[in-house]
Amino acid sequence: MDPVPALEEPLKKVLGPATAKVMAEHLGLHTVGDLLHHYPRRYEERGQLTHLADLPMDEHVTVVAQVADARLHTFASAKAPRGKGQRLEVTITDGSGRLQLVFFGAGVHKPHKELLPGTRALFAGKVSVFNRRLQLAHPAYELLRGDGDGAEETVESWAGALIPIYPATAKLESWKIGKALQTVLPSAREAVDPLPESLREGRGLVPLPEALLKIHRPQTKADIEDARARLKWDEAFVLQVALARRRHADAQLPAVARRPGPDGLLAAFDDRLPFTLTEGQQKVSAEIFADLATEHPMHRLLQGEVGSGKTMVALRAMLAVVDAGGQAAMLAPTEVLAQQHHRSVTEMMGELAEGGMLGGAENATKVVLLTGSMGAAARRHALLDLATGEAGIVIGTHALIEDKVQFHDLGLVVVDEQHRFGVEQRDALRGKGKQPPHLLVMTATPIPRTVAMTVFGDLETSVLDQLPAGRSPIASHVVPAADKPHFLARAWERVREEVAGGHQTYVVCPRIGDEEDDPKKAGRKKPASPEDEAEKRPPLAVLDVADQLAKGPLHGLRVEVLHGRMPPDDKDAVMRRFAAGETDVLVATTVIEVGVNVPNATAMVIMDADRFGVSQLHQLRGRVGRGSAPGLCLLVTEMPEASAARQRLNAVASTLDGFELSRIDLEQRREGDVLGQAQSGTRSSLRMLAVIDDEEIIAEARREATAVVAADPELERLPALRTALDALLDEEREQYLEKG
Repeated sequence: MDPVPALEEPLKKVLGPATAKVMAEHLGLHTVGDLLHHYPRRYEERGQLTHLADLPMDEHVTVVAQVADARLHTFASAKAPRGKGQRLEVTITDGSGRLQLVFFGAGVHKPHKELLPGTRALFAGKVSVFNRRLQLAHPAYELLRGDGDGAEETVESWAGALIPIYPATAKLESWKIGKALQTVLPSAREAVDPLPESLREGRGLVPLPEALLKIHRPQTKADIEDARARLKWDEAFVLQVALARRRHADAQLPAVARRPGPDGLLAAFDDRLPFTLTEGQQKVSAEIFADLATEHPMHRLLQGEVGSGKTMVALRAMLAVVDAGGQAAMLAPTEVLAQQHHRSVTEMMGELAEGGMLGGAENATKVVLLTGSMGAAARRHALLDLATGEAGIVIGTHALIEDKVQFHDLGLVVVDEQHRFGVEQRDALRGKGKQPPHLLVMTATPIPRTVAMTVFGDLETSVLDQLPAGRSPIASHVVPAADKPHFLARAWERVREEVAGGHQTYVVCPRIGDEEDDPKKAGRKKPASPEDEAEKRPPLAVLDVADQLAKGPLHGLRVEVLHGRMPPDDKDAVMRRFAAGETDVLVATTVIEVGVNVPNATAMVIMDADRFGVSQLHQLRGRVGRGSAPGLCLLVTEMPEASAARQRLNAVASTLDGFELSRIDLEQRREGDVLGQAQSGTRSSLRMLAVIDDEEIIAEARREATAVVAADPELERLPALRTALDALLDEEREQYLEKG
């Protein structure tokens, strides 16, 4: 039997079952190689203390500091009515700030003996606030100096100028991870280098074993820089090779070239347009038509600001394919959106969508809708139209993917809001063509260029960043409901003014409100700060808010609700009434986030706006100002002025540039979230690369990867790179790559 390579050795063999179990469950680390790639988050310099002033709330932190003061208090409590309860309060300082540590009950004895004024130690715990002061309750600690037993060994284990601080958990502190790394570090010498030697030497990068030693045990800051530069390149390059291989494989597939006829359906459609396409729409359409005319499947990502006219571009692509004898399918994430698309496409096409009907134009086709909740007869009819080719265009939800759905000749798949679909769904639909159909993926969530290269790296990208003429500006304001309740009252007055002017309003809430409230959660102890108060109460709910508004500040207006758990027919009826102007105020969840188009809706009030992400707020806001009247978006929050949540909302209010906001969003979230980290909590494959900051590395890695794959698609001459690729593309990573 072959010996197991050192880096594939399971941690339980090397570190023992207890430590290995915690590492697997809490950090997703299973092998020696996994642990070696668990890099320090930052480094402490001996003699230089952490800035306690900058500690983040609710995060596990590790600080190096000195005990300034320690006091033992006795008090009476339910458990110790005779005043025998004990609380140890220790104040630590680093010169820039002070932090309180508290220990209770039986947990006070050891720290009471060890944490004497003047003692220096590493402390780890979760930062919380008590009486408006930062504190760590029951932190773990490791002494850095002292005369007790084992102190020498402790100082020894932290020898070296720089102390690595690792991403840790409550169950496993940074220094314990450091000690485990001490054990496995010798194996780093056996790490196989995935970078082709010419690339590594050409860019002056250190070999992988050296980079691993330097990242975990740096002697100088230059060591850290060398290691980071090398490890970033590994991540960027291996990921880009994976994507380049997908692009290469896709480019080998055959497809039917689809070219529109000179006087076909597309030309007839263009003739009836009451406006000219924007320059951006014309440019992007040209890119798409060029792709459709080739004999390999198009794979294109179309990103466009909310309201930039993506649907128009997609519709023209679908008509070009129908012209060329094929069929086109558009996949939407929700029924509301599928119905909306179906309505707007048939309206835009008019008699051209009435194929086979009286009054239909001579070269018309049929546009059918297919959703899960359709009646049996309508569904049968739609399926028949698809199978015979009578229907050139179908718009639907996941129902399109079912086995029963057969196409006559599927030529183009348009996926709306890609982030809502997994690759399995995309591929199931693509598998319905006789040959692979062309693919156009649309998103209204602007994606910075680097993220597009990283997450959607298997797609060519087109960007629509011009708004069509006639779109109105949207004014956005933060409404601090807790600090200034009269601002909220004024917000409802503004809604009444919009309605009096003949317009309509959306009110968006984070929750539906028909869930059973958990009584256990209700009985929690009182939170400590206003920020906690706002965080801990349940998010505002559609049903409650609609009721309060109808009885209170919006009494007399026509208020309706819309949410995801309503029967589809009811949802559609509510949307139709709102679109027809029969409802003044629609109180809804984020079901209205994408694609809902009611030009007469001019105002939106987003309740508990701090509970939504930056991109989501930008998406929601794009539902207003779609007509000729200016739009208004009010972001209501109870979070205090200094909080990070308020800064996020201020950023949204300050710009309408979705690309700028997506950058802000990305800088505020962890990289793993951005890259579609699996919900199970496994880490993203990016540990060192920062998608925003390392734009240059990603772009260069993409160029290098494309060249490597073009020369050697199977990587036969680069076995180490193939091994690294297999490690990246285990099942979960494969899905992460493909889901994007």
